[in-house]
Amino acid sequence: MSDRAPPSGPLGILMLDTRFPRIVGDIGNAASYDYPVIFRKMEGIGSADAVTTHPDRPRVLAALKANAEALAAEGAIGLSTSCGFLALYQDELAAVSPVPVATSALLHIKALTGKKVGVITASAKNLTPAHFAAVGAPVDTPFVGLPEESSFASTFLRNGLTLDRDLVEGEVVAAGRDLVASHPGIDTVVLECTNLPPYKPALKLALGLPVLDVLDLLGAFYAELGNRRR
Repeated sequence: MSDRAPPSGPLGILMLDTRFPRIVGDIGNAASYDYPVIFRKMEGIGSADAVTTHPDRPRVLAALKANAEALAAEGAIGLSTSCGFLALYQDELAAVSPVPVATSALLHIKALTGKKVGVITASAKNLTPAHFAAVGAPVDTPFVGLPEESSFASTFLRNGLTLDRDLVEGEVVAAGRDLVASHPGIDTVVLECTNLPPYKPALKLALGLPVLDVLDLLGAFYAELGNRRR
């Protein structure tokens, strides 16, 4: 018999204030998980507050802290966020959160010792060395972003009401091909953006490489929470 205790509560997800569709595979869809989750919207903190090179850090951190406390009070035993760019607050949020925190899929990178990792991000112009440094990843990690005028950007960065799943999938695959063509030797791809996991199967098929996303991170994180609570 295993001596591992199952987690005894849900994982809490700190959600940006958005309106775009969240299909299965997206971090904001409860059907994306095989364990319990609870969500809390951070009112007034949207995509533009997170996906930027110059965030209002005190304002964003205050919202993260207040909503982390609220989720913990509702029974969350650990927390994540609905945007990979919130990696920037990993240590600051962990220091004030009542429960453990895993903010971003970028946390994968530190553990991938010996791998040549490349990242696909929602916005190449806004992803900075500081985001990588905040999670202990090499600041020169190669990355590509989805095009600024893409269908992806229209929905997820400009908070659109509709989603063309097939078109976005094609854009993600094209970005992956650009990544490996521009940076020969990449053997593992990490998806920064929490809206990208639905397109992971097509990306893996196109590239023939392992692809890791926030759902992979959180599955392991949630299992570890059970171990901590034994």
